[in-house]
Parts: sequence; C-alpha cells; structure tokens
Amino acid sequence: MPAYDEVEVGTELPTGTFPIQRHNLVMYCGASGDFNIIHWNERIAKAVGLPDVISHGMFTMAEAGRVVTDWVGDPGAVLEYGVRFSKPVPVPDDDKGATLTVTGRVEDKLDGNRVVVGLTASIDGGVQVLSGARAVVRLP
Repeated sequence: MPAYDEVEVGTELPTGTFPIQRHNLVMYCGASGDFNIIHWNERIAKAVGLPDVISHGMFTMAEAGRVVTDWVGDPGAVLEYGVRFSKPVPVPDDDKGATLTVTGRVEDKLDGNRVVVGLTASIDGGVQVLSGARAVVRLP
C-alpha cells in the first residue's frame, strides 16, 4: 500500500486492462440478479438501438474500481467511489469481446491521509465510457 507521505498530486496508478466477453456478462447477470435482456441477447439489444449487447454499467464501474483497490491493496481503504456512465460498452460475440482500459492519477491530497484519485476508462479505440470517475482513499 502506498504511504500518504510518498504520494504526490500527479502520481499515476498502474494501468488496468480488463477483457470483457459475453460469458462475463452472463456470470454478472447471475451474480447481480440483473437479467436485463440487453446484456445477453444481441437481437434485442440491436432492436432497441444499441450497437450490440452491452456490459452492465455496474460491472464496468466495478472493473474500473479494481485499479484503485489493486493500487491501495485494501478495498476497505476506499472511502468514496462514484462515476457517471457516459457511453455503453458493447461486447461483440467473438473471441476478443471488448477491452476496458483504466488509468488513474492522484488529483488531490486531503487531510486525514486521504487522497482523491481520478480515473479514466475507455474501450477499444479510446472511447471514454465513464466520466467523473473519482475515488477517495485513506492511505497509511
């Protein structure tokens, strides 16, 4: 776990790369209880105007949050975490699926050994899928 005194504004977190395939979405449906058909049926997803089956927003948010929890080493150190969903994450039915790339950087140091981490999440081709993604973390 990084120490508060060793972290500066601008400190970059290790980039996270997360492959997302259709089977991940089906597993998330079961785990979350969210069986909305747009997350597993391509025909319906396209019929309602989506480019393909899309990842659950909360699944995408959770994957992005792994960059912070992996960096800090203790999920309990994350005091706040929020995002806005700005674009869907289409997941093609092929051997590749989609790739979510998440970068993070310390944006502010607060009292009480807390830091604000800003995240950027994009999928193949650099399309930003989350905006305003921020976490507040307590460091030792």
